[in-house]
Amino acid sequence: MAWWSDFVTEQPEFAERVRARFAVRKHGTMATLRRDGSPRISGTEFDFDAEHLRLGSMAGARKATDLRRDPRLALHCPTEDPPDDPTAWDGDAKISGIAHEEPPGEDGSHRFRIELTEVVLTRVGDPPDHLVIESWHPDRGLRRRERR
Repeated sequence: MAWWSDFVTEQPEFAERVRARFAVRKHGTMATLRRDGSPRISGTEFDFDAEHLRLGSMAGARKATDLRRDPRLALHCPTEDPPDDPTAWDGDAKISGIAHEEPPGEDGSHRFRIELTEVVLTRVGDPPDHLVIESWHPDRGLRRRERR
C-alpha cells in the first residue's frame, strides 16, 4: 500500500513535478468504472496534503457510486497546450489508484483518500523527436524510458 506521503518520501523531486502538473488548474479528469465495466469520465478537483491525495464529490454523484462499487480509478491532471518550443512543456501527469472512502461531509458529500498504484509523467524530450515517460510503482520504484 502506498499513500502520497510514501511516494513523496521515496521520490520527492518527481512527486513535486507531478503535483505541479495537477496544480495548473482547479479541475482535472477522473476515470471510474460503471456497473457494466465501461469507463466513465468525470471532472473532479484534487486535494494534496502532506499525507494524502484526496478527492470528493457531491452527495449521490455517479462517480462516487462507481468508486463505492469498484474503487479503481485513474486521474489526469488539467491539460495545457505545449508552448511553441515543445521542450519547454512541463508535460502531463496521470495517477492510478484505489479509492478509500472517508466519512461523509455534513452535507452528505463524498470524500475519498487515494492509494497510489502508479504515477506517470510524460513530456517532450530534447531534441523534440521523442517522449520522455517517467513512471513510479510502489513495488518497482521510478523508471524512465523514451519513446520515438
